[in-house]
Amino acid sequence: MSLLSIFDVAGSGMAAQSARLNTTASNMANADSVANSEAGAYRAKQPMFASVQSQVNGQMENQGVRALGVTESQAPVQSRYEPANPMADADGNVWQSNVNPVDELVNMISASRSYQNNVEVMNSARQLMQKTLDLGK
Repeated sequence: MSLLSIFDVAGSGMAAQSARLNTTASNMANADSVANSEAGAYRAKQPMFASVQSQVNGQMENQGVRALGVTESQAPVQSRYEPANPMADADGNVWQSNVNPVDELVNMISASRSYQNNVEVMNSARQLMQKTLDLGK
């Protein structure tokens, strides 16, 4: 892997972690939302990624990651009896989102640390390139 391709790999990793942070923020914002039907309830979202590889000199090399899309959780949503709620259905039930705030917090911390690691990789590669250029002086 060339030194310049490190920037591509780390950059794609940063983009992936940014997407994770955005979907996690969306999930956290909707964690306490309710709807008047099971179908209308907010479902937690998670981005999907795939490794990008190419063959170089007969060997497979990782070229980073790419986003495949966003999936919705298939976990069931819970109903809660609240007849005074304006969102209640005819039976007095509201439907809660299936977002688990603890899981989302863990996901946010993980994505944030992964983003920071990719920044460190880019900074280290930049410093190595700078020192290489300084050798020529």
